[in-house]
Amino acid sequence: MIGTIVGKELKSLFASPLAWVILAFLQGILAYIFLARLNYFLAVQDQLTRVPNAPGLTEIVVVPLFGITSIVLLMSVPLLTMRLIAEERRNQTMTMLISAPLSMTHIVLGKFLATLLFLSIVGGLIVLMAVSLLVGGRLDPGLIGANLVGLLLLICSLASIGLFVSCLTTHPVVAAVGSLAAFLVLWLINIATTDPASPLHLLSLLKHFESFMGGSIAATDVIYFVVLTALFLILSIRRLDADRLSA
Repeated sequence: MIGTIVGKELKSLFASPLAWVILAFLQGILAYIFLARLNYFLAVQDQLTRVPNAPGLTEIVVVPLFGITSIVLLMSVPLLTMRLIAEERRNQTMTMLISAPLSMTHIVLGKFLATLLFLSIVGGLIVLMAVSLLVGGRLDPGLIGANLVGLLLLICSLASIGLFVSCLTTHPVVAAVGSLAAFLVLWLINIATTDPASPLHLLSLLKHFESFMGGSIAATDVIYFVVLTALFLILSIRRLDADRLSA
């Protein structure tokens, strides 16, 4: 059942001009940053050879790609998740969906996994660009792997939050704005909190993602993203269950 929903959502995504525009936009930004960082590395390569423990090709070229991608996803994920449930309500197909022999868990997980698979293309594009550097340089696979794990966990969290916000409204645009607002709050919370000891720092997406960018896969950071993802998936299921009971 979940596979059927995943297939349906993926077909809908790839049939949507908006999805292709988002992919093209992301690839354009990543290509520009990739070439700019590569040009910078080539310009300072001679100087780096005289510096002990100098950053290498991975730190200078590849890691910034993951950082820029995480920021761009804050703006692009709401455009993908806004239609997941809100558009079903707007088109009056939600009643048919919840009356089908499907559990709300199947519906939520199917839509979530389809969005995750689509957004995983972005991580694949970064890996392909990094692999192209092997022609003339050496990479740090551990650092790239940590960044990729962090990016995928971040995508999971953003997709689950966007899906939940989409469950709250019948207007996709409202869902997009609401998701973007939630992302920005979670992303910038540690910047707005002046007290270094404040527990609010533990809620920041930025703080937890930075650890992966440094090459560290800490259990606390993984747990944070897993719990955040699971929490909003459960909230989405509960919301749709309430809709089914009131239908």
